Amino acid sequence: ELTAQTQITLSLGQQLAVKLSREEFVSITQSLVDKTIAPVKRALRDAKLTVADIEGVVMVGGATRMPHVQEAVAAFFKQAPLNNLDPDQVVAIGAAIQANQLAGNKRGDDLLLLDVIALSLGLETMGGLSEKVIPRNSTIPTARAQEFTTFKDGQTAMALHIVQGERELVADNRSLARFELRGIPPMVAGAARIEVTFQVDADGLLAVSATEKTSGVRAEIIVKPSYGLSDEETAAMLRAGFSNAGVDKQARALAEQVVEGKRLIESIHAAIAADGAAMLNDAERAHIEMAVGALESSLLSQDHLAIKTKIEALSNATEDFAAKRMDASVAQALKGKNLNSLVL
Repeated sequence: ELTAQTQITLSLGQQLAVKLSREEFVSITQSLVDKTIAPVKRALRDAKLTVADIEGVVMVGGATRMPHVQEAVAAFFKQAPLNNLDPDQVVAIGAAIQANQLAGNKRGDDLLLLDVIALSLGLETMGGLSEKVIPRNSTIPTARAQEFTTFKDGQTAMALHIVQGERELVADNRSLARFELRGIPPMVAGAARIEVTFQVDADGLLAVSATEKTSGVRAEIIVKPSYGLSDEETAAMLRAGFSNAGVDKQARALAEQVVEGKRLIESIHAAIAADGAAMLNDAERAHIEMAVGALESSLLSQDHLAIKTKIEALSNATEDFAAKRMDASVAQALKGKNLNSLVL
């Protein structure tokens, strides 16, 4: 009524009548109107669009009749909203058009309704990190593949943990499923190539498969990402991702350096055990072990830059050792062979 009148009288029971002006109503509801602009901004950012790219804004729902809602929309988009349709009927009209399409009836202005993934889907990696494979707002059906590798020498199995959410750490996301890929040929760490494919069909079912490229061993699992997740929970997970972006960035940087540091320490220990006695004198070995100890101490800190510095220092300390091992490996590979028989 306040859309057409500047003041109305509300009858609350038989004994009470309250006068309410349009100005008072605008004041009471202004905070709610302001809140609606925030998801509009997020939608534009996710779609990589600006206000200037929008050709028209359709008003949907009875509350959009309120003049100050239309004024807020007009001010943000710098154009008057499209309110020539009944806002109570817009959704029903759209549903009828889509039903007409699904029934196989063609229109001159054929429309396509696209659904999107509400939350990112990914895998847990070393250090408890979440590696996004399919980002949120990807249209479905969709499929994406990414390669991963082993962390330890001789590793013959890999545990895969599928997660959903926008946070950088697995602990802050939603766990969807776990499965294992077994039968990986034993290789040095980082040599195996495991292709993990995420495929979401039109019904929202997610199929995840993992295949080791050299042997062809394969494992697969199917889950429903939206099962048991309400719209409110989805919105809360998105809000948490936005509000914790800065903290998550620091946590990811720390976890990545810790994983890299541990990987380097493990590989150096293995190299010294294999070739240290033959290739290192006491002074060289002491120098490397001192750098290893400094890196191990830094891993206990919460400073990713300090860890990175110690990783670089250890890499420099082992540079000559790595060169000796490489030369020995090349010499062994060429032993007993005629250079003329080698194909470059």
